[in-house]
Amino acid sequence: MAAVTAATVLTASAIGAAGSIGGSAISAHQQKQAAKGARNEANRLKNDIAEIEKAREKNNPIVNPYAKVEDLSGMIQDLSGMLSNPFDNLGVATKAAEIQMEQTDIALANTLDLLASTGASAGGATALAQAAARSKQGVAASIEAQEAQNEKLRAQGEAQLNQQKMAEATRVQGALFGEATRQQQADVQGEMFMYREKDNRYLEQLDRKQAQLTGQQQVAAQRKSDAANIMGAGISGAGNILASGLTSAATMGTSNNPKINTNKPLTEAYV
Repeated sequence: MAAVTAATVLTASAIGAAGSIGGSAISAHQQKQAAKGARNEANRLKNDIAEIEKAREKNNPIVNPYAKVEDLSGMIQDLSGMLSNPFDNLGVATKAAEIQMEQTDIALANTLDLLASTGASAGGATALAQAAARSKQGVAASIEAQEAQNEKLRAQGEAQLNQQKMAEATRVQGALFGEATRQQQADVQGEMFMYREKDNRYLEQLDRKQAQLTGQQQVAAQRKSDAANIMGAGISGAGNILASGLTSAATMGTSNNPKINTNKPLTEAYV
């Protein structure tokens, strides 16, 4: 069996250190490749986000939902022309009184003719005339009162009818104006609803893409960090292997009488 020499130990240490560094380099390279793939995927996701934003701006631009609202003041009408004063043309009912007085005068004349033909006294004729006048006044007053009341009632009925017509016209106009306003509000709300729904769909896509982008960026950063840690661990391990080998070779060198020069490179450490 061959004796183990310091040179053998150093060679083995060098091989072990090289193996440690080589293995770490391979693993670190794999991590770097994974980081590169994550960065490429992140760049692709950035492009997807840019395309979604362009489509959002093109297909769902910000609009003024009140742009189509029309001025409805033209529907407002002045209804005062429908109003009238039914009591304005009330007159004094004199025709019935005139007719009644004419009839009383005729009756009085006939009565006087009868008295004259029978030889009645003048006092009797005077009393008869006074009675006829009082009768004429009473009848005329009664007719006047009835006609005045009828005229007043007609005026009151017309006033009530005017009020009812005015109220109905106001109601109809208010209903038409209210419906027109409701239609415009419905159009505005519909426009806003459509915009929000479209925009929400784009926002959902952007949120998903942004979450994926953030994930890929985190993966890339982690893989880069892992690669650095692996290389650091490999170099540290190789250093430990070389240090152990040098220590062992130095110990073995005293018996084989090689002179170890630890200040020289590994390939020249012993002479």
